[in-house]
Amino acid sequence: ADMHSHLIPGIDDGAKTMEDSIKLARRMHELGYKKLITTPHIQHEFFRNTPEIILNGLDKVRKALKSENIPLELHAAAEYLIDDGFEEKASKGNLLTFSGKYLLIELSYFNPHPNIKTLIFNLQVDGYKVILAHPERYTYWFSDFSKYEDLKDRGVFFQVNIVSLVRFYPDPVKKMAEKLIEKGMIDFVGSDMHNSNYMQALEKSLKE
Repeated sequence: ADMHSHLIPGIDDGAKTMEDSIKLARRMHELGYKKLITTPHIQHEFFRNTPEIILNGLDKVRKALKSENIPLELHAAAEYLIDDGFEEKASKGNLLTFSGKYLLIELSYFNPHPNIKTLIFNLQVDGYKVILAHPERYTYWFSDFSKYEDLKDRGVFFQVNIVSLVRFYPDPVKKMAEKLIEKGMIDFVGSDMHNSNYMQALEKSLKE
């Protein structure tokens, strides 16, 4: 199973068309995946998706995969950016999760939200199991590893991107991914599949 991808077309920076979605899903099935949990971005500024938009898109992709005879089990959650609009979304209690109350979040690549610890605590009080997407990509913590240790101590799950291990991103990202793995801090592995470039990197990871 893969629990992080962007396969619903036209709603974020992932698959652009249904043809893209089908092509990526077919290849993932060929690589051995049986279940995909696709996780479109939900952001306050750029990708203002809602559960309704995502679930409607999920239904369309499911129908397309069925018509193409691709036997993949497809579900949807979301990748929530912790930004100025997140707290309002959380207060409504209508967050898209998977396997119960696993919630996938991401942080800005420029700096973490100033209230990140409080927001995570409140989510956990509400019963959510918080997963931080690709912690190896938050370069502002590279010089202070205690920031990662603090989040782990707070019960946050970490999800590494497979493609981080084959230099899909700059080399320091690969080194941080390896460090997190070596220290036993990674709980989930995801493809973060967006497009054919990600697919090439995923295929490369099978040989390295």
